[in-house]
Amino acid sequence: MEKRAAAVTFKGNPMTLIGPLLKAGDNAPDFKTANGATTTLSLADTPAKARIFSVVPSLDTPVCSVQTKTFDKGLAELGDKVASYTVSLDSPFAQKRFCTESGVTTMQTLSDTHDHSFGKNYGVLLEGLAVPLLARAVFVVDKAGKIAYVEYVPEVTHEPNYDKALAALKAAA
Repeated sequence: MEKRAAAVTFKGNPMTLIGPLLKAGDNAPDFKTANGATTTLSLADTPAKARIFSVVPSLDTPVCSVQTKTFDKGLAELGDKVASYTVSLDSPFAQKRFCTESGVTTMQTLSDTHDHSFGKNYGVLLEGLAVPLLARAVFVVDKAGKIAYVEYVPEVTHEPNYDKALAALKAAA
């Protein structure tokens, strides 16, 4: 598995990311995430329309909470023209609790605890932490399964560029 040394920083410390550096035009890699205690979801299981994957380290942190809520509100106007997902290593139970308590209704949650395949295949799995986490990133995948937009946030504790990501999603829709 490819490793990218010092690809991002986490609280100012250089971190290695496991997986490839994806770019616009690449085929979106497959993955298998948990979307419940007994069910999984892969890329093929997502609808063939524009999709956004908002990747966060943990929904129980302030920046991840803001990111998820900001995309949830920004995507509401697009309705069923797009599919939207927040991906983290939180358990499906913690993700559901967060969404219920926070009023998040547009973003669906996907837990990469199953086998870390999203993190590894999209190049966002942080190496060397005591607790596995994903780096902050945003991926927009078009109807044909091609990546239309990628942002690997350079400092994991910072927010992504919401305007660029939403513009890319609207263009892909």
